[in-house]
Order: sequence, then structure tokens, then C-alpha cells
Amino acid sequence: MMGFLLETLIGGLMSGMLYSLVALGFVLIFKASGVFNFAQGAMVLFAALAMARFAEWIPSLLGIHSRLVANVLAFAAAIAVMVAVARAVERLCLRQLVNQEGVTLLMATLGIAHFLDGFGQSLFGSDIYTIDVGLPKDPLTVLESTLQGGLLISKEDLYAAAIATALVALLALFFQKTSTGRALRAVADDHQATQSIGIPLDRIWVIVWSVAGFVALVAGVIWGSKLGVQFSLSLVALKALPVVILGGLTSVPGAIVGGLIIGMGEKLSEVYLGPALGGGIEIWFAYALALVFLLLRPQGLFGEKVIDRV
Repeated sequence: MMGFLLETLIGGLMSGMLYSLVALGFVLIFKASGVFNFAQGAMVLFAALAMARFAEWIPSLLGIHSRLVANVLAFAAAIAVMVAVARAVERLCLRQLVNQEGVTLLMATLGIAHFLDGFGQSLFGSDIYTIDVGLPKDPLTVLESTLQGGLLISKEDLYAAAIATALVALLALFFQKTSTGRALRAVADDHQATQSIGIPLDRIWVIVWSVAGFVALVAGVIWGSKLGVQFSLSLVALKALPVVILGGLTSVPGAIVGGLIIGMGEKLSEVYLGPALGGGIEIWFAYALALVFLLLRPQGLFGEKVIDRV
């Protein structure tokens, strides 16, 4: 019984780290523009499609037989694509909407999301693709001497959680310790004030959308390796919406904690409450929890409480 509970908790923690990784994209964009980026799920799908298709095309075009080399080149090409997307978003959309109301920028991200969904499938195809980056699929058995039968842990989930953890830590350091990270936080507070002291808003937005695109690419590669690259991947990525509501829209640590809580909560509720309630709890648990937080603590666990003076 204890072994099964631990397996469920560990599986939830690993899923939660992947949710946190996607949620970071929301946090990054919100920190830089003050708008909730509904295009993050579409960016995950677009990046995963680019990686999957480049991994197919590069070996035949360049005559490469090494899967590792092909994957590295495909990943680099996908990064270049996401940076190009970031520059296009800044030049064609965000630059035209500087100092506009937040709802205007929100609607712009919805338009970007639908465009990326359609354009990605037109450019790379709409079939189900696979991404093979060498993550092991077989389970790992640990604590055999302590628990009867030991604990079964997915090696793929373990590697994915380690990658997500490392990237989250690097981004947290980037925001706290670098001048660019501090500039990003300043831009989020006041666009006009940051421009008046010489911080170039267009360059900051390109940087933050490029970083968000890189995060989306890593998340897309991991999820694509687990589930395959298909349209539903963007819906899986939207599970990060409750994560940022729970943790706080402006908090990198909040994205981590929120992801872990959602990951563990949905696994435990599905296993222990699902049989009594008819199953399917894992689908709606995160959104129900986010609704509770919106009613009781709308700024999230680590978000900043906003006080407007009138």
C-alpha cells in the first residue's frame, strides 16, 4: 500500500515538473508584457512539430546517419524557427500595440495562438509524428530492500523531470541575477517608464518571446517523446493555465510549486477518488482547483497583491 502511494506521488511530481516547464512560458510573457499569453500551448505544438519534422528531413538532406547528430541539428533549427517566430510576433503585432490596454494584448495572443495552430500544421503537416531523443522507456525499480516489490519509476519521466528542473533553475537565476532579467521585470511594471530610461522595449520583447519559445520547444520535445506530436499536444500544454493561477502569474517559484501541487493532486484524486466518482477526475481536477483559488486567493500562492489607489 505504501509503495503504491509513493509511486503515485512520484508520478504526480514528475508530471508536475513538466506542467511547471510549460507554465514558465506564461510567467515569462506576463512578466515582460503584463498580459496572459494564450498562445503558449500553440507555441509548444509548433515547436514540437518543427523538431519532429526537422529530425526527419535533416538526415535525408545531409546524409547524416547518427541519430544524436541529427537530433542536435534539428533542435538547433527548431530554436532558430522559434526565434524567428518571436521576431515576427514583436515586429508585426506587439510593436503596434505598445501601451494598449491589457485586454487588447490578450486578444492579440489569442489570434497568435490560432495562427500558429493553423500555420504549423500547414507548414509541417497534420499527421501524428514521433520524436525520438533517446529517452529510455523501460521502468526503474528502486527501494527493493525497503518495500515489498520495490518502487517502479519511469526512466523517461525521471529524465524529463531532471531536464525540467535544470531549466527552471537556470531561468530563475536569469531573472534574479542578470541585468536583462531585471530589465524584463521593469518592462512588466511600466512600459513608458522603462522606455524613458533607455530600455529598448522591442529588444526586450524579442528576448522574452525567444526564451518562451525555447521553453516551449523543450516542453514540446519532452511531451512529444511521451505522447507523440499531434494537435492534442496544445491542449495538454494548456494544463499549465491552472498552474500559473495557483502559483501566481508573476512568480517563477510559484510556477514550480503550482505544477507540483497540480501534478500530485490530479494523480492522487484519480487513483483514490476516481473509482468512487466514476473516473475522469484527472481531466478536470486542475481547473476546479484553479477556480477555488480564483475565488479565495486570486493572486495565487506567490503572486503579488495589486492595490489600486483611487
